[in-house]
Amino acid sequence: MGPTGYPAELSVAWRQRTWLPVDPSRSDVLIAHPPLDGALGAVADFTDLKSPFFRGHSSGVAELAAAAAGAAGLSGVEAAEIGRAALVHDVGRVGIPSGVSDRPGPLNTDQWERVRLHPYLSERVLHRCALLGPFAVLAGSHHERGDGSGYHRGSSGEQLPLGARVLAAADAYHAMGEDRPHRPALTPNDAASQLLDEVDAGRFGRPEVDAVLDVAGQAGRPPRVERPAGLTEREV
Repeated sequence: MGPTGYPAELSVAWRQRTWLPVDPSRSDVLIAHPPLDGALGAVADFTDLKSPFFRGHSSGVAELAAAAAGAAGLSGVEAAEIGRAALVHDVGRVGIPSGVSDRPGPLNTDQWERVRLHPYLSERVLHRCALLGPFAVLAGSHHERGDGSGYHRGSSGEQLPLGARVLAAADAYHAMGEDRPHRPALTPNDAASQLLDEVDAGRFGRPEVDAVLDVAGQAGRPPRVERPAGLTEREV
C-alpha cells in the first residue's frame, strides 16, 4: 500500500504519467490496467486545467477517496474502482464556461444550472467508452447527498451505495481545502468541522465521513444525540 493507503503501484502510476505513442487516427487501441491508471491520471490533470482553482483537485480526490474506501471496509478492488472514478469525476467541467467556473460572485439561476450539469456530463462522457463505462454512474454521483438535496439525480438514502458516498465526501472535504473564486481555502480543522456539520444535517453519513477524516488525519467528534423535548446537554 502507498502512503495514502491506496495500492502503491497505482499511486505511482498517477505520478508517472504514461505517454501513449499512438497514431491519433487509430480507434482500435486498447488500454488495460495498470496503464489505464496513468492514462486516467493524464485526463485528470487535463480536466483540472479548466481553472487554476482546480489544479490537482482530481488526483487529490482520487487518492483520498481510494484510501477512505479502504478505511470504510470496502475491498481493494472496490477501492481501486473508486479511485479511478474519482480521477475522471470532474471531466464534465469542460462543458462549463470559464466565466461561470471562475465567477467570484453569486451565480444566477442559469449559471447554477450549468454547474449542476457537470456530473451528468461526466457520466455521459464515460458511458461512451466501454472501458470507462463501469465508472460512469459512480463518477456522476459525486455531488449526490443522503437527504436528496444533491445533483444531478437527487438520489438519497439506499439509492447511494457506500462507494458513491465515500467519493462524494472525499470530493467535498478536498474542495473545502482549496481556494475558490468566492472563498478562500478552509483549514483542515475547519473543513473537518464543516463536513461533520453536513452529517448532522443528514447530507452525509458517519461511515463515509469518519473514513475520510481518518485518512486525512482529522479527528471526528461523537455523534450528536437528539434529546427529548429539545433539552440541551446541560439540561439533561
